[in-house]
Amino acid sequence: DLVVHTMFMGTENSSEATDSRARRLGKAIGSYHLSIKIDPIVTAILGVFQLATGQMPRFSSRGGTMSEDLALQNIQARLRMVVAYLFAQLLPWVRGRSGFLLVLGSANVDEGLRGYMTKYDCSSADLNPIGAISKLDLKRMLHWAAKTYGHDVLDEIAGAPPTAELRPIENDGGGGGEAEHTQTDEEDMGMSYAELGYYGRLRKISRCGPVSMFRKLTVTWSHLSLQEVADKVKRFFFYYSINRHKMCTVTPAYHAEAYSPDDNRFDLRQFLYNTRWTRQFAVIDSIVEASEKSK
Repeated sequence: DLVVHTMFMGTENSSEATDSRARRLGKAIGSYHLSIKIDPIVTAILGVFQLATGQMPRFSSRGGTMSEDLALQNIQARLRMVVAYLFAQLLPWVRGRSGFLLVLGSANVDEGLRGYMTKYDCSSADLNPIGAISKLDLKRMLHWAAKTYGHDVLDEIAGAPPTAELRPIENDGGGGGEAEHTQTDEEDMGMSYAELGYYGRLRKISRCGPVSMFRKLTVTWSHLSLQEVADKVKRFFFYYSINRHKMCTVTPAYHAEAYSPDDNRFDLRQFLYNTRWTRQFAVIDSIVEASEKSK
């Protein structure tokens, strides 16, 4: 436990199930593991905001606006980066050793591609070992590692529903303290990780824009109507373009696959786009309309 240090930075919005998996993973890999609550820091930051503005933001489930809700989620995520660097610098001192630790990030390709991450949160680190791997490939790797090294907790982690756990747990479904969080990544994103896998490969490897991606996916997703495929492609490119700026500060990652969207080294396209994609979306609409008329 002298090399790898792990830490679960929970809040009142974190589930005990995730905390349990983190503790068991730390034990399985032999890391120096800590489980802490960062609620006092979150409360202190919000107290400063309230002191300055006279206002206290609320989650949407408790009567707040979406702007308030996102701000409350983001402050939790960003504080984890600050806390991680504090512990990385001081844990060697605490343990009677010299030097400092490198912080490892945990954002994957799909989160970067969709922009489903907070800028300067726990995705910001010194190095991201999984930053060039998609969510589904990462799950396959975890299942392989579980079988190869005999760590059953890796299978459990791979099978758990991906969740940010940044919103309040409104109920646990009667399952007690070990219940999973009800906030899921795919629901928040409005698309599945399987779909993001297609988008990522077509955008990076095949160099597809909205129209060419739409044409290819109408064949791949032949079980969907053209309008459904069009809506999915438009939704992806909207979020891709409004969040592209986040890739300018993405943590360097081990370049494992050709579909990596890391624009600092491997994807040098611009990061400012017309988020309406006016011409491209109009072409997609015309293709859908022409198909409907020909029926």
